[in-house]
Amino acid sequence: MTEAIFRACGGLGLFLLGMVVMTEGLRSLAGARLQRFLARFTTSPTTGALTGAATTAVIQSSSATTIAAVGFVSAGLLTFPQSLGILFGANIGTTITGWIVALIGFKLQLGTLALPLVLIGAVLRLLGKDRAASIGGALAGFGLIFVGIDMLQQGMAAFEGAITPDSFPDGSVVGTLLLVLIGFGITLVTQSSSAGVATALTAVSAGAISLHQAGAMVIGMDVGTTVTTFIATIGGSNAARRTGVAHVIYNIMTAVIALLLLHPFMVAAARIGPTLTTVDPEIVLVAFHTFFNTIGVILVLPLTRWFAALICWMLPEREPILTKGLDTNLLSDPGIALTAVSATLSGIAAETIGMLRDLLRGMAPTASVWRRRIQEIERAIDATRAFLESVALPKISAAQQRRVEAALHTLDHLDRLVERCAAAQQSRRVRERADLSATLDDPLEMLDSAIGWLAEPTPDGPDERAQAVWEVLKQHRESYRREIMASASIGRLGTNAALAAIDAHRWLRRSFYHVWRILHHLERTQHESPEREPAEESRAAESETPA
Repeated sequence: MTEAIFRACGGLGLFLLGMVVMTEGLRSLAGARLQRFLARFTTSPTTGALTGAATTAVIQSSSATTIAAVGFVSAGLLTFPQSLGILFGANIGTTITGWIVALIGFKLQLGTLALPLVLIGAVLRLLGKDRAASIGGALAGFGLIFVGIDMLQQGMAAFEGAITPDSFPDGSVVGTLLLVLIGFGITLVTQSSSAGVATALTAVSAGAISLHQAGAMVIGMDVGTTVTTFIATIGGSNAARRTGVAHVIYNIMTAVIALLLLHPFMVAAARIGPTLTTVDPEIVLVAFHTFFNTIGVILVLPLTRWFAALICWMLPEREPILTKGLDTNLLSDPGIALTAVSATLSGIAAETIGMLRDLLRGMAPTASVWRRRIQEIERAIDATRAFLESVALPKISAAQQRRVEAALHTLDHLDRLVERCAAAQQSRRVRERADLSATLDDPLEMLDSAIGWLAEPTPDGPDERAQAVWEVLKQHRESYRREIMASASIGRLGTNAALAAIDAHRWLRRSFYHVWRILHHLERTQHESPEREPAEESRAAESETPA
């Protein structure tokens, strides 16, 4: 009996290890393509549910899908209701593991045949690079799943007759609720609903528990998955916390529906296929798992907007607006984390460029309000830089490294532009001098265009127009300087006034230089560019050469 217990525990451990290794391999293999698929095809809660189910079925990880959804909400690529659709769909996608176990693991008995697959996968994982290594991980994990199932079945077989359905709570209301709690506890211990479902399938196949008992346990396992997600969102952004709370509430609602459907479903299954419940009980159990999750999604989808409004009411926005998307839970996936950084930088840039526009139009608020805006932007820049430093840099690809470089350049130029905006007196000098204020129409129009693009990016960014504005100011520099000096030399302009005018033109020119470079680099943070740009100088604004 002791050997059987150890074998069953070992089988469950191998199954868990196989799930982890296979999921990591599949995620690496899918990479940014799967993320783009998730963002591209999620246009509504309904399409979100479909893409969430498909994504989870492919990568075999509902938590990875959930984290991606949180990242897209933080980055502004998805609305919160759309992300809820992904969350709902992930519950359906995660039931695919049960079908793999029931149809392949139990029916084909691949435990022994999968051992060579583990070896092949391990060799590819150890000796291969990039794609080959990811394929090796996926193969080795896939093989370990069936080896684990085989060991789990062997261990469970020893309990046949010793442990029977009578050993567990009966099918009464109280007994069913106790079984739900048992399922909940199994998921808490294993940290995987897939492992819990595999255990329930093995137990029902061995006759240790009845179908009704297994169904109640699976319901508890579904609720148990929410604990991991909820814990992961603690300390994260508001979008993450909302996702965690939504996951808990939704799965509890689905569990209530499943409890109401449990007895009718089992009765219907016995009538439709009398031998199915005795010969293939694991198929019936997996079908029930998929059935109640699908019914839950169908019922909640029409109410998604109201459900989202309830969650937002429960967790109102209380974070600094500019950095609300910097959720530490996204750091586990560099691609999603960099997307959140790009969105945050866009918000900071829009606020900073908006401040420059206000200065040039003479719309700056009181000094105290202005200082608070400056300080808020400076804190946002510092927080973004700290978040970027926390991204798992050794694990990023070359394309992601280029996004990091672009983000660092953007932060540097934002710092410099904030310094210019802090010198508000220079903008007054620009407005007061007719020869400078007369040149502001095109620059101000460009700033309006840039702020609009930052709110809704399009393929054609405004950086070329910003460069053209700076080029005009740069070409005007020497002629303007000569004119001012000539006026000072004949006494038409005082020395201090002349120096102030030259300083004001320098302030204007360098401000628009930083605007150009912010827009230029920000565009490159939004996607994984295939080529590296030429090396750039640090703080090159002082010499006004591109950086």
